[in-house]
Amino acid sequence: MAEARGSVPGSLDARQVVFYGLSTCVWCKRTRALLEDSDVAFDFIYVDLLQGDERREAIERVREWNRAGSFPTVVVDGQHCVVGYKPEEIKEALGL
Repeated sequence: MAEARGSVPGSLDARQVVFYGLSTCVWCKRTRALLEDSDVAFDFIYVDLLQGDERREAIERVREWNRAGSFPTVVVDGQHCVVGYKPEEIKEALGL
């Protein structure tokens, strides 16, 4: 089973990147693969694997950026958010 949260190292670590997803979502898997293939360092949170207060808090954080609370949601430097699998928007937000 996948970990609920963690960090992925990468040589591109100048930006703070947080990836919120669901462990069973194909678009989330593609978004994570895009980040990993681009060698971007990022923190990840699989909201469906969290429980209790931790899960509620994660959903609240996602909704601060994405009112629909949908996945994947990628937050860059606490300033820019990309909702959904949008490779070009994600790359632009990361300066790639």
